[in-house]
Amino acid sequence: MITLIEYLNNPCGTLSIPYWKAKSITIPSDMRILHDRDFSSDILCKYTDEKFFRLYHNLNVIPKIATNDFEITTATRRDIKTIMQIINDSYTDISVNKELIKSYTQTPVYNENLWIMVKEKATGNFVGCGLADYDTEVKELILEWIQVLPEYRGKKIGQLIVNELLFR
Repeated sequence: MITLIEYLNNPCGTLSIPYWKAKSITIPSDMRILHDRDFSSDILCKYTDEKFFRLYHNLNVIPKIATNDFEITTATRRDIKTIMQIINDSYTDISVNKELIKSYTQTPVYNENLWIMVKEKATGNFVGCGLADYDTEVKELILEWIQVLPEYRGKKIGQLIVNELLFR
C-alpha cells in the first residue's frame, strides 16, 4: 500500500482506484486492478478487461449550466428506489438493486449532499441522477454514478450533474 503523501502527490497516476478503496477493500483472488500504464493484453488470458477512468479537476472554473427545463434536488435515502430505477433504465447491459445503492450510504466517504437528482419541471419526472462520495482524508470527490435516461440525453443534463457535484 502506498502512503498518503505518495497518493496526494499524484492521485491519478499512483492508484487506479480511490485511496479510501485501496485502504479498505480486499481484492478477490480472481481480480486484478491495474493502472492503464501497467496494462498488457497478455494478462487477458487470465482476466477480463473492464476499463474505468479517473480525472483530476483543479476546481478553479466550474461553469454553471443554465437550464429552465430541469431542476436539481438533493436526494435522500428515501430516493434509493428512484435512483435504482434511473440507473437501471439508463443501461441495457447492467442492473443494480436497492441493496447495492443503499450500501453506498454505509461507506466512510458517503456525503448526503453529493447525491442529486434531476427533475424535469414540466412533468415532475426524475430524468437523471448523480451519486458522488467525498474522502475527507485526501479531500477527493469520487463520482460513482452519473446517469441520464436515454430519452433525455443530449440536453446537457449529464454536464449539469457533474458540474453541480464539482461545485458542491
